Amino acid sequence: MNAIPSPSQATHSGPLAGVKVLDLTAVLMGPSATQFLGDLGADVIKVESIDGDSTRNIGPFGDEKMGPIFLGLNRNKRSIALDLKQEKGREAFLRLVKTADVVACNIRPKGMERLRLTYEDLAEVNPAIIYLSMIGFSQRGRYARSPAFDELIQAAIGLPWAIAANTKAEPRYVPLNIADRSVGLYAFGIITTALFNREKTGRGQQIDVPMFETMVPYILGDHLYGHKFLPPKGDFGYPRILSPSRHPFKTKDAYVCCTIYNDHHWQAFLEIVGQSELWDTDPRLTTITTRTAHSEELGNFVKEELAKKTTAEWKDLLTDADIPVFPVHTFDSLLEDPHLRDIGFFSEVEHPTLGTIRETAVPSEWHGTPPSNYRAPPMLGEHSAEILSEIGYSAEEIGELLKQPAS
Repeated sequence: MNAIPSPSQATHSGPLAGVKVLDLTAVLMGPSATQFLGDLGADVIKVESIDGDSTRNIGPFGDEKMGPIFLGLNRNKRSIALDLKQEKGREAFLRLVKTADVVACNIRPKGMERLRLTYEDLAEVNPAIIYLSMIGFSQRGRYARSPAFDELIQAAIGLPWAIAANTKAEPRYVPLNIADRSVGLYAFGIITTALFNREKTGRGQQIDVPMFETMVPYILGDHLYGHKFLPPKGDFGYPRILSPSRHPFKTKDAYVCCTIYNDHHWQAFLEIVGQSELWDTDPRLTTITTRTAHSEELGNFVKEELAKKTTAEWKDLLTDADIPVFPVHTFDSLLEDPHLRDIGFFSEVEHPTLGTIRETAVPSEWHGTPPSNYRAPPMLGEHSAEILSEIGYSAEEIGELLKQPAS
C-alpha cells in the first residue's frame, strides 16, 4: 500500500484548480458530489453548522466527530463552522459567496428561504454564482416539500419490488446508498457542465437536481421494456435482469460471476461443458431475443454446470474461451485485489488527529492535467480562521465571530 504524506496546506492541482465551491451539503449525496470536485482540484469549503455534518458521528471515532462515513466523503475540503441562523454567520457566508464560483446545498428550499440564502439572495451578491440545489423531488409537483432519504427514494422508484421479483423473497433495499451516491455523481456532472456554460455565457444560474426524477430513468431504462411502446408491446421488466437465476453461481468451493451473453459466449460455453449440439438443437439459444425470453431456464442450466468445478478451474476455462468471468470478492479480498494493488489504488495516509487511515485513489486518470492535491478530511471548523482571514476578517473579528453561540 502506498503511503501519502498529509500536507498541512494542500495545493490545488488538476482540471478544476481555481474553482471555489461553497459546500452547504451534509450526509451522503451532496458531500459525494463536492468531493469529486475537490479531488479534481477545486477549493471546496465545507460550511458546517456548529454541530457539524451528522455523518461525523457515525461509526468508529464518531464520538470525536471523525467517523468513517464522513472520512470517505470529505477529503480535499476545508471546514468552516458558521451559525447561518445568526446574522454575523450569514454575513460571513455572503462574503464568501462574493469570491465563489459554486454554492452546492441539499437543504430543502423552504429551509434556505428561512435562512435568506436563496439563489436570488446570493445572486444579488454575486450574479455569476452557480447555485446547485440537491433536493428530494422536483419543486413543480405535489411531493415538492417531502423529505427524502436513500431508502425512501429506492422505495419510490420500485427498487425493493424489483429485488423481490428477482429473488422471490421479501422486498429489500440495495445494501448501498445507491440513490445518494448516484445522484451525487449526476450532480457533480451538472456542476461542471454549468461551469462550462458560464465560461461561454458569463451568466450564473440556479439548478435543481431532484433525487426522485434522477433515479426514475435508472430503473425504467431497464424495466419499462414493453411499455416503452404505445400501446404496450409486452410487460414491464427486462427478463434477464429480473430472472431469479441472475446471481453469482456457486462452484465447488466458492462463488463466481460469469456473463454468458452473446452468440460467441454461448457457443464457447456449450463446447466447454461438452454439449455443443445444443446450439443447433435447442431453439431457446437461437438469438438474443429467445435467450432473453428464457433467461431463468438458461440461468439454471449454467448454475448446474458451474457447480461441477472449482472457481479457479472455471476462471481458467472461461478466460481462455473469452467469456467474462470474475470471482465474487468479499470486502476483505477486495482490499487485496491484485489489479488494485498494481495501480496503487489504496493508500495509507497519516491523518493529523486519527493516525493512519486508508484512502482510495481518484478513479479518473488524467494525462494532461492530473490532480495531485490531497487534503485529509477536516476536523469540524478546522479552517474557520484561515478562511475568514482570506475574505478580509481581522483577528479580532474572527475571534468574535467564532465564539458566537449556537442559536
